[in-house]
Amino acid sequence: MLTLRLVPAKTNVRFIDWRKPAMVLSVAAVVLSAILSFAPGLNFGIDFRGGILIEIRTPGAADLAQMRDDLGGLGLGGIELQEFGAETDVLIRIERQPGDAGAQQEAVAKVRAKLTETIGEGVDYRRQEFVGPKVSGELIEAGTIAVVLAVVLMLVYIWFRFEWHFGVGAVIALIHDVVLSIGMFAVTQLEFNLSTIAALLTIVGYSINDTVVVYDRVRENLRKYKQMPLPELLNVSINDTLSRTTMTSLTTLLALFALFIFGGAVIQGFVAAMIWGVIVGTYSSIFVAAPLLIVLGLSRRHRDDQDNTTVPAAQPD
Repeated sequence: MLTLRLVPAKTNVRFIDWRKPAMVLSVAAVVLSAILSFAPGLNFGIDFRGGILIEIRTPGAADLAQMRDDLGGLGLGGIELQEFGAETDVLIRIERQPGDAGAQQEAVAKVRAKLTETIGEGVDYRRQEFVGPKVSGELIEAGTIAVVLAVVLMLVYIWFRFEWHFGVGAVIALIHDVVLSIGMFAVTQLEFNLSTIAALLTIVGYSINDTVVVYDRVRENLRKYKQMPLPELLNVSINDTLSRTTMTSLTTLLALFALFIFGGAVIQGFVAAMIWGVIVGTYSSIFVAAPLLIVLGLSRRHRDDQDNTTVPAAQPD
């Protein structure tokens, strides 16, 4: 039976030798992402900035340019239109109107009247949503709390499972991944909405899983190679798990790229965040999480602590 391998079963790549350039690159990327998140900032969706969202289906192929001209003359402020899957499906976003709910309903009525005038009675209104400033502010707060709480709980989990060095290293890698994912949205100006928060939480889970695989092998090798220098031991551990890491990332990316290409605009932001998160998470488990154990001072004393634990005997094949 043929076996598919992206990398050989045994590799000896000197990842830890590149830790200093990788650390400089990571710190620069995190700082740049943080700056770009404020200027120019994120392209918040209606979930976070408030406004009106209308999804329609036109009788024939939608002429977005003409629709922008028609609706732009209504005096409703910023209006965004985009195809929403098929060429007959259009998503209309309108900035929140000054006033109460009645002002929002009046804006929707103007849009409907204009579309009826220019397209006809065959327009199918499939969805209509209103998000006020209070609700959007609460959603931003809840989303931030969700991401921070997820990272803190991951710290507690790793701390109990390993040692504090591993816990701190894993959380720094998680923060690295989340900040770079937010920075990607600032650069691309993809819409940042509730589905993006869901993607960030998924990235946290994926990244910690990748990191734990490497850390598990580090812990095993601490018991196995008692005299090996720590940088060399980390190289061995990363190479031991490299095949698994690359295969997992590739299969995940294959599914995500299929969703990005064929899934339509509804999930495009979510999938884009996941694709970037898988790439960054794989990078951080190798070039951030593992080298941080050296920076955090994992020493011979901690290996002696590992020696005090019993290692299960290997089972015969």
